[in-house]
Parts: sequence; C-alpha cells; structure tokens
Amino acid sequence: MNLEEYFARTGYKGSLEKQDLETLTDIFQHHIRAVPFENLSIHCGEKITLELEHVYNKIVRRKRGGWCMENNQLLGWVLKRLGYDASFLGAHVFNPHQNAYATIMTHLLVKVVIDGKAYIVDGGFGVSYQMWQPMELVSGKDQPQAPGIFRFTEKNAIWYLEKMRRKQYIPNQSFSNSDLLEKKECRKVYMFSLEPRTVEDFRSQCTYLQTSPDSLFTKKSICTLQTTDGFRALIGWTLTETTYNYKENMDLVEFVTLEDEEVEKTLKEKFNVNLDRKLVPINVKGFYTI
Repeated sequence: MNLEEYFARTGYKGSLEKQDLETLTDIFQHHIRAVPFENLSIHCGEKITLELEHVYNKIVRRKRGGWCMENNQLLGWVLKRLGYDASFLGAHVFNPHQNAYATIMTHLLVKVVIDGKAYIVDGGFGVSYQMWQPMELVSGKDQPQAPGIFRFTEKNAIWYLEKMRRKQYIPNQSFSNSDLLEKKECRKVYMFSLEPRTVEDFRSQCTYLQTSPDSLFTKKSICTLQTTDGFRALIGWTLTETTYNYKENMDLVEFVTLEDEEVEKTLKEKFNVNLDRKLVPINVKGFYTI
C-alpha cells in the first residue's frame, strides 16, 4: 500500500507537504469524485471485509468503491500517513421511514483537527447527503456547500447533522412521486458523539448490514458517485443524475429506468466500475431517498 498509488486512483496531483484545510479539501474532493459509494459486492456474491489491505486493494487496485467503513477507513489512513491529526467516530443514521435514528452505530466517519479546529470529513454517505467539503465542528452554524446547506447542532454531548436542500425540478414526471426522491426540504442525516472509535467497533455491524433482511443494503443495490456539478446514482435499475443549482435555488433531477443488459454497461460508463462477478440488481421499494 502506498500513497502514490492511491493518488493515481483519485487523480490528485496537488501538494502533499501542507497539512492545511485547503489541501484536505482538495484531497477529499478528488476522493468522492473518483471513488463511488457502493454496496455492489453484496449483490455480486462477494463478502465485504474491513481489513485495511483488503479495502485498499478493492478501492485502489480494483478501482471499486465501498461503503462508509471502507471509504472513510481508507481516507483516514491516507490523512494519517500525510501527518494529519485524524481519528474515527461512529454515527447512528437517521431512518426517515421510521422517523428515528438507528439504534446501532453503523456509520464510520473521520474527525480531523487542524490548528486547534475540529472538522468532520465524511466520504462515505453518497447521494445528495454527501458533503463536498470538510465541515467545521461547530453547533448551530449554517455551512453552505454545493449540495445544499449542512448544519451541526449539539445537545448533551451528542452531535446532529442535518441538510437543507433546494427545490427540485424533475423533467420525467412519472418519477415525481418516486420513493427515491427526498420529500422534505430539511432532512436529519445522522447523530454521533466525539468518543474515538476504531474499525474493530464496526465489525459486527459490517456483517449485519450485508446479511440481515432488515438492512437497507440487502434491499438495494447502490452505486453513487459525486461529479463536478452534482451526483449520479444507480439504485436497482434506476439511474439518477442530479445537477445542483442548475437554476437559482433549483436542482435538476433526471431519472432513467434501465434494462437488465444496460446495468453493468452503465456502471462502466458512468461510474468507472468493472465487476468481477455478475450483479443481481435489487430495489425493494420504500427504503431509500436521494
């Protein structure tokens, strides 16, 4: 494992000498635009494991993506190797269908401290809730980014992330009531504490998420990638391409339903993902929003 190979994967060619916010942001943005958030291994008969070398080989050498425990673990390793003060935290993801936060900690994220200021760096959420810049860990401050306005609030040592989106224009009106569309303009994303975590804290959750019939990830085949002006998402057979702020305070959301034979071709062309095994797409309705 080496940094040069990782940066060749993400296309980052900037400075490696400075451990400042500008460099961190640049490295982070190259990661989220090159490495998809995806769970396709589950639907290809592959097992997702959290050993760092396995994660590195999957994302860097096989040019795949991964979910938060893979993406953020790799990102954290890169930042630590570069000399950043980086550590892992654990979050409970909000479930809009149950209107509640998950009872188990399933989301791994990275905290980075620069010049005494703490930032959250999360390259493992995907779709429209993927932050594009490190977020300063301060309570009650609106932090506008290209995807929308993010905000942390803190109460009794628990931190909450929420996001406010723009209006949406959906040209294909047959998707206007799709369960893939986020209906609320302000959405809770996850909650977390500042207790330091290790990858070991996520091993049972990693198994649960890829095997339980109650897991979102067994009900959906998901591949999402951030672009320079929005993001793409392939969920089951539905391809979504979102352009942020294409008109003032308006996001463009375009939907296409693919045929079986188009799915893997689309993964190659739109996400630069080549699979070793046959994908079996799945999209159980009512479990995912963008």
